[in-house]
Parts: sequence; C-alpha cells; structure tokens
Amino acid sequence: MPKVLIIEDDEVIAGGMQRHLNGAGFDAYTVASGETGLARLRYERPDVCVLDLMLPGTDGWRLIETARSEGIGTPIVVVSARGTEHDRVHALELGADDYLVKPFSMKELVARVRAAARRGVSAAEPARGETIRLAELTIDPANIQAYVDGESADLTPTEFRLLYALALERGRVLTRDELLQKVWGRRAAHRDRTVDVFVRKLREKIDRRATDHAFIHTRYGVGYKLEPIPK
Repeated sequence: MPKVLIIEDDEVIAGGMQRHLNGAGFDAYTVASGETGLARLRYERPDVCVLDLMLPGTDGWRLIETARSEGIGTPIVVVSARGTEHDRVHALELGADDYLVKPFSMKELVARVRAAARRGVSAAEPARGETIRLAELTIDPANIQAYVDGESADLTPTEFRLLYALALERGRVLTRDELLQKVWGRRAAHRDRTVDVFVRKLREKIDRRATDHAFIHTRYGVGYKLEPIPK
C-alpha cells in the first residue's frame, strides 16, 4: 500500500484528504507543521507527499527547497489556496512535482497522487548510466548533475531528470506529453506549462553559460530536443 504523507495544518482539510486517499487504497497519514513534515520525509521516505504551502514555522516553499537540496526524491504534490501563475511556477522551480489549487476535487487529488506514486521515489534519481558528453556540456548520472565548461550547472533533481531524458534521446524531438510521462509520470492537463517552466530553467543554467553551443531547442507546436548547435 503506497504511503502518502499529508502536511496540512487545517484539520478538516487534512482529514478529508486522508479519508479519500485511504479509501482509494493508499496508506495516508497527516502532520500539521513543516518541521514535523520534513523530519518524516527525511526518515520515513513516503511514496508521495501532499503539501500545503502556508504552514506554521517552516513553510511549504522552504520544505520543498530543503528536501530537494538534501536529495530527497519523494514526489511532492502541492495543494494550496495560492493559485497565481507565479506561485505555481515557483513551486515547480523549487522541485514540486504537481500543483493543485484549493478548492479542488478529491477525485482529482487521488488521480494526481496515484500518478505521482506510479513514478515512484526512485525515479528522482535516474538510473546510473554512462556519462554523456556533448561539446562543452557533460551530463553525469552518477552525481545527478551537469557541467558546462567544467563548472557545475547547479541543477535541481527535477531539472536533471528532464535534461537526462532529453539527452538519452538526443537529436530527437520529444513532445511535452512524452516528457511529462518520462519525468513526472503523468499526462498533460489543459494548459499544463510544467515542461516549459523547466526548459526555461535549463536554458538559463546551460545555454546561457555555454560558450560555443546552444543545446536545448524548441520545435514549435511539438516539443523539445537536445542537440549541440553552434551559437
């Protein structure tokens, strides 16, 4: 039974999510603070974390950032009343895997958690393969990092997963839906900008730093590919 950690300080909302997830076959449990939630993430490594952003003490933003910086790969599904594009994009950039705006359907929450559980915690670290070298870009699966001209690109785990997925298919255009399934384990929802947000971050960290080549290219209306093309 996949374990789901719910970090939510509103008892009514937390209880409702727990009941629906338990009814759908998950082993869901709740905590009410960011500090406790982070401790449970560190030592229990649940299959999925459902996280509110506005928490007492350590808020959800800080929790995501800390968890990802420590290499914790548990998929994080944010549930928040904060629904602006900036809030959604910022959470994804920090390392969240999905974002639901309150109020939301419990059926949708179950579907999002199920998709995150299918991807699994282990997917946070790509299978250890050979180092990929493309011009001045080096992609190192062993260290879950990329290097541009010998300098670390400081990629987050999610950014690395996206780059690695593109690199394994280098030269071939991957659709947004393909990338969502490979990296996040779900299909695209209406106006889903997740892939675009992370591609923009990769371009800032890789293409802008590279001296001689641009690596990440758009096929408009289709998707993205990785290929070194001289600037």
